[in-house]
This record gives sequence, structure tokens and C-alpha cells, in this order.
Amino acid sequence: MNIFATFEARVRAAVQGLIRAGQLPEGLDLSRVVVEPPRDASHGDLATNAALVLAKEAKSNPKALGEALAAELRKDPDVVEASVAGPGFINLRLAPGLFHAVVRAALSEGDAYGRGAMPGGKVNIEYVSANPTGPMHVGHGRGAVFGDALANLLVASGRDVTREYYINDAGAQVDVLARSAFLRYREALGEAVGPVPEGLYPGDYLVPVGRALAETYGRTLVEQSETEWLPVVRAFSIDAMMELIRGDLARLGIHHDVFFSEATLKDAVPVLLAELREKGLVYEGRLPPPKGQLPEDWEDREQTLFRTVEFGDDVDRPLLKSDGSFTYFASDIAYHRDKIRRGATDLIDVLGADHGGYVKRMQAAVKAVSGGHAALDVKLCQLVRLLRAGEPVKMSKRAGEFITLAEVVDEVGRDAIRFMMLYRKNDATLDFDLAKVVEQSKDNPVFYVQYAHARCFSVFRQAREAMPGEDFSRGDLLREADLSLLTDAGEAEIMRLIAQYPRVIEAAAGAHEPHRVAFYLYELASSLHGFWNKGKDLPQLRFVNPTDRNSTRARLALVEALRGVIASGLAVLGVTAPDEMR
Repeated sequence: MNIFATFEARVRAAVQGLIRAGQLPEGLDLSRVVVEPPRDASHGDLATNAALVLAKEAKSNPKALGEALAAELRKDPDVVEASVAGPGFINLRLAPGLFHAVVRAALSEGDAYGRGAMPGGKVNIEYVSANPTGPMHVGHGRGAVFGDALANLLVASGRDVTREYYINDAGAQVDVLARSAFLRYREALGEAVGPVPEGLYPGDYLVPVGRALAETYGRTLVEQSETEWLPVVRAFSIDAMMELIRGDLARLGIHHDVFFSEATLKDAVPVLLAELREKGLVYEGRLPPPKGQLPEDWEDREQTLFRTVEFGDDVDRPLLKSDGSFTYFASDIAYHRDKIRRGATDLIDVLGADHGGYVKRMQAAVKAVSGGHAALDVKLCQLVRLLRAGEPVKMSKRAGEFITLAEVVDEVGRDAIRFMMLYRKNDATLDFDLAKVVEQSKDNPVFYVQYAHARCFSVFRQAREAMPGEDFSRGDLLREADLSLLTDAGEAEIMRLIAQYPRVIEAAAGAHEPHRVAFYLYELASSLHGFWNKGKDLPQLRFVNPTDRNSTRARLALVEALRGVIASGLAVLGVTAPDEMR
């Protein structure tokens, strides 16, 4: 039950009523009409921008049009009050019975409440895609959590989602990995290899890889030339690193549907180039020099260029390097074309903040190779500053250069990482304080929300102790409760917030912003804790009152509806909903 979608339809019907009455012209574009919560809850339950967005096209004054629409909406039996504010916003106050119906819907629909049926084709979300050269660090963790929560969110909205990891196993960095592992292999055989040479990976995480190579191949590889042992050690090391990365992801409850190897694109890139030539999307030409100081590797030469400007990019992009090999951009186009050929129409790449220059060119490429039938959204995740009680955390001995994600999970737990990574917008820098995320206080959002869920369970435990004759496990007992007894402002606030959940899911999914769910859950938890504290001072507002079974049933129905929404929202974020806090 989505009252925002319901009233959006009713507002549009009111507009049609004015058209039929000759007060508005036909053919108005209603696509920008929205219904949302008012910025100030004291103004009402819902607000619509209809008068503002239609006034110009209708050649009408926004406020006058707002008054006419408000008059139409007052005819609705579910509307108690319709008023015009500011330049033409229409605020609506709804009959309490509508919110009682929302609570009953949340109780009867259970896990399905708030879930949507958003139209659209298949979605492919590529996230993490860390180079397979070592364990994941906290920065990788932010992209992993964001991508996984976004996938959960889109599934909750009704979309068909594939979760994908792109294994960068074809570049020079995996040769460095192989040489680093080979050094540990020689060490495992008893050789004194000394300090790790500059340019190789120094972390201790490669020690067990070296031992495994020694156990598998003995001294065979030492007797071979690098040309012979390099591909063997490279494949072995990549497999070992991907097993390590999968383990790190599993600690966060993250699993992918597809692990796509970059190396498998070797034959696809030449085919792509031939297709682009055939379509006239490639030409031989010269690029203008970049603005500012020229890079040392700048070459003014004729190149094979992709016509990305035609599809929204700032400049056409090269597909071949001066040595005749393909650019990374060419491989990326082939990879995204593969996603499209597998049926994806909506592509989402979750990348680090340093990939900002990548966005326009890839969006242009996807538009070009799909003929405009697929779209790419790139979500950039900013840096994570790791602190402990406000002080920067020292580097890890195990990784050699950074704090591993596994170390952070071991210290603060999966739930704290996932919630706090999502409690800030992805494109804003995140300060992650290891001390603060485990505090049991209102200032720690993950604790505050989980505590609200646990508190709901404690209410039912209290009810069973105080009213042993009642069977509160019976769903019908709560669904049939007399919700008209819920007249306090705190109860009304909880009901309004429960009613917002379907819209939160829909809006967050549409914007690709899972942080909206985290913010909403904190607000919902605050409403519960606030009403609980109010009941301490006013016994008549306590959730459990053995002398008034009807009001107790009504409040328990409200608590159970709220608990279900918190559990559902936490599931979207990939965070557990505990029955009690320890």
C-alpha cells in the first residue's frame, strides 16, 4: 500500500476534472507531478507540486491553480484538509483511517510491504572489481557495500538484477603479482631472498601462496625460465587472490552472480573494432593537445579514434596505442558490450573516486554500441579515512601498505561496517571511526536502529509477562486491533513514517541511492525511542497497559508494523535485525 502513488493518481484525476470543467487546457504534461512528504511535518501528511509544474503550460497563476486543485481534492473522503502554501504547493492532511489501513497492510503483507514493481529491463551492477593482487582494503569495502546494497534495493523495487565482479587479470599488475609470489615461492624452498625488491608487492599475504606453489610444484619452477614459469605462477596467484577476495567479501555478506575475466576479452576486442569501423564510428585522426601543461607521454600523431563526441563525450577517444595494442578503453567497451549482449539494459558501474574521467566516455560508448537501447550510470565512491577515537589508524603489517578489510570486520563487525558505509552519500568522503561505530548511544546510527528493532521484541516480552492470557503470536489479534485508539501525536508520527516506506524504496531505487534507506531507518527508530521515553512520564502512553487491553493491542499492532519495516530496511542494507542487544 503506497499512499504516495495512490494520491499521485488522485491529484492527476483532479487535474483531469479541471480539464473536463474547462478550467484547464487539454494535453497537459503530468509527468513532473509528484506527491511527497512536506518538508515540515506540521504542514500536513502529503504535499504536491502539481500547481507549480503545470501553471506555465496551463497559462495560469500557480497559486490560483493550487486553490482550484485544492478545492477538487477536498472532495476526496480521505482528505481532511487541503491548503495552498508558498508559491503554490498543496499540502494535504489525511483522515486517520488511511494510516490505520497502512498499519494493517504492513502487518498483513509482512516482508512484501514496501516492495515494488518498478518497470524496466535487466540491471547489471558491477562493483568491487578490485585488482586480484592482494586482500581488500577499506576503500574497496565501501564500493562493495554500496554496490551490494544498491543491488538489494533494486531487487526490492522489483528489478531483475545481476551482481558482477570484473577480474582485472590481463594487465601488467598481475605480472607483478606473479613475480612477487615467485619470490615467496623461492623463500618457501629455503632460499634467502632478502628484502622484497621495490616494485613487487611486500605484504605477508603472499607467503602462503609461495608455500602452496612449493607444495604443488616442488623445485620444478626454479629450473624454468621466466617465460615458462610466469604464466603458471600468474594463473596460480590470481586464483589464490580471488579466493582471498571472495573470503573478504563473504565476511560482509557479499556474493556475486558473475565473475568476469578480463583475459577472456582477448578475441572480443578486435571483433568490436571491426564492427565499429563498419558502422562508421571509428576514424583515423589527430587529437587536440590537452589543456594546460602537456603530459610527458603526449604524442601528436594520427590515431584510431572512436567518435564518442557524437554520443555526449568531450573528445573522441583512442582505441589503439602507439605500439598497436588496444587501449584500456577498447577493452572496457568490449566488456560493456558483452553485458548488453547478455540482456542488460541498465548498466551500473560502482567505481573509486579516481575514475571521474571515465564516466562520460563510457556512457557515450554504451549509448553507441547499444544503439541507445542501454544506459550506463557510474556511481563514484569517495575515500574512506580510517580513524580510532579521532586519530588516523596505522598501516597493516599483513598487507604492508594499508589496513585490510578483514581486520576492520574482525574489530567492529559486519553490521557496523555496512550501515556506516551507507549512512553517508557515496560521493562524500567518509570518516570511519573504529571507536565510535561500536558505541552504544544515539550518536551511533547502527546501534540506534538495531536497538529499536530489539526494543520492539522487548515490548512483546513485556506484554506476555503482563498479560499471560493473550496470545500475541496470533496475527489476526493485531490486524483486528482498534487502531482508532492511537490518537497521540507520537503514534501518528510512527504511522506516517511507516506509510513512507514504499516511497522511500521506490525513490531510493530510482535515484540509485541506498543511503536514503539508512537515513529513513534512523528517523523511524527515533520515532519509536521518542514515544518510548514519552511513555516513561505518561503511564497512559506505555505500550503495555494490562488494565487497558484494547489500547495495548493497538499499540502492539503499531510496534509490530514498525518492527517489520525496520527489519525490511535493514535487510536491504544487508544488516542484521537483532531480537536483543548484548
